[in-house]
Amino acid sequence: MIPLPSDASVSIAGRSPGLAAETVEAVVTLPTFKRPKQVLETLASLKVQRTDRRFAVIVMENEAEAREGASAALPLFESVEMPGMVIIAHERGNCSAYNAGWQTAMLQFPNFRHLLVIDDDEIAEPDWLERMCKAAETLGADIVGGPQVPVFADPAHARWAEHPVFAPPYRETGRVPALYSSGNLLVGRNVLAAMGPPFLDLRFNFTGGGDSDFLSRSAQKGFVLGWCAEAKVNETVPARRIEADWIRARSLRNGVISTLVEKKKRAGTPFAGLKVLLKSLALLAASPLRGAIRLARTGSLTTGLYPVYVALGRVLAEFGYANEQYRQPEKN
Repeated sequence: MIPLPSDASVSIAGRSPGLAAETVEAVVTLPTFKRPKQVLETLASLKVQRTDRRFAVIVMENEAEAREGASAALPLFESVEMPGMVIIAHERGNCSAYNAGWQTAMLQFPNFRHLLVIDDDEIAEPDWLERMCKAAETLGADIVGGPQVPVFADPAHARWAEHPVFAPPYRETGRVPALYSSGNLLVGRNVLAAMGPPFLDLRFNFTGGGDSDFLSRSAQKGFVLGWCAEAKVNETVPARRIEADWIRARSLRNGVISTLVEKKKRAGTPFAGLKVLLKSLALLAASPLRGAIRLARTGSLTTGLYPVYVALGRVLAEFGYANEQYRQPEKN
């Protein structure tokens, strides 16, 4: 196990022999936790990317004891089937895993232009990497997001694809005012250099939302955001994620994150806390009407309740409510 020189909480478990790090133009970071089968499927989709760009993959194992994902992935890297490395992020938590991978990319690959992110429950389409990089260059965007297309374990659940917790925030390629998720993301090296480590705020380690906060802060700094509708990853959605309690918990969580991110955004401005609270109360008051409109448009009660739960989550955040889903990510 080789510790990285600047951070003892991160170790390199293995890397591709003869890896020419200085020639790598794009780095794909792939966090994993107790999903050895799924991480191999994600890596298989990366192996068949159609691109002339030299790219490398960093797998971030965030289960530092059993290390099932690292053990499954290592043979691919050590046999040169996959260029890159497997690292162990010894500090548990979603943000810790991302920070470990992003910092490793900065230290190990001196000339990359684009850093991409894909999760271990996602499968990249063959042109994903090329389309993301091309979108960044064509749009003049520093950060690019793409759609996470839900693939339901039961095909009968396909109608849930349009529910707000699964539907993409945009439908067309172009510059956008905001991005919310790192599940399918490209970040320019220039952004990482300017934002500096730790990139994701560790206070979001187990609640989620560290990515949303990072993207919000990046936009505040003036970095240009874009969306590439054609660069899709397919996200596996287990049956439990269409159960009412999971949908409700995720909707409340989205509201909590919205409040926490907005508080950070307004920090240092006059009456910041009061303004966030008043906005949350206004959204809560308006949520029944907004929900009724959604219900009338979609015919789905669950979709109609979404703005109510989000607004309620925003208010609950004022009283310290937090749903730490990443304490037990295997149940998420």
